[in-house]
Amino acid sequence: MRYIVRGMQDKDIPQALEIDHEAFPTQWPRPSYTSFKQELRNRLACYIVVAKPIEGETETHDCENKGFLYKLLHLFDQERFFGGDTASMSKEYIVGIGGFWIMVDEAHITTLATRNACRRQGIGERLLVQIIEMAAQLHADVVTLEARISNREAQALYEKYGFQKVGVRRAYYTDNGEDAVIMTTDSLTSSAFQSRLQRLKQAHQHRWGALYVNEASKVA
Repeated sequence: MRYIVRGMQDKDIPQALEIDHEAFPTQWPRPSYTSFKQELRNRLACYIVVAKPIEGETETHDCENKGFLYKLLHLFDQERFFGGDTASMSKEYIVGIGGFWIMVDEAHITTLATRNACRRQGIGERLLVQIIEMAAQLHADVVTLEARISNREAQALYEKYGFQKVGVRRAYYTDNGEDAVIMTTDSLTSSAFQSRLQRLKQAHQHRWGALYVNEASKVA
């Protein structure tokens, strides 16, 4: 079963919320269906997902529970989210989400998360590569983000792709007052950055590439 990398759609929002809550359980305020929908209509925002088709209610995939589609229908208010029409619900299992804002010449990553059961499969790294490439298409000069100062694993991934720690936001996270480390890339067009990106992208494709189909449209 191959993963699909594509733009996020309204039908993906319930699963996106599930992933967000799983990845950031203490985050406050939590995103809502309405806030996610507003983000998808924000001309400054870009959101993508990694998904794979659900071929049957009882099919078991590598990182999902049996009967996921049936269970999901009972986790959410169908009438509120789908107007009582479950046909509008995603027929894909979303395993990762990513998003960023374009602000002048800077792309700021707002979210990057995968399901806990789907970790160690290159999904977060694939999302990061896609975000960087989309940011470059939108003529951003750098990509920036904040990461919890305790989240060493995330920081290691970003550092692998050339992000550098440039500052700290004190008590940035309202749930526990934890600091955030500010990270940014060098210019996306620099030869050093592009050389690193292409080398890492090729290594990722060599290991995981056969699992992915890229349907994320080029942005303008």
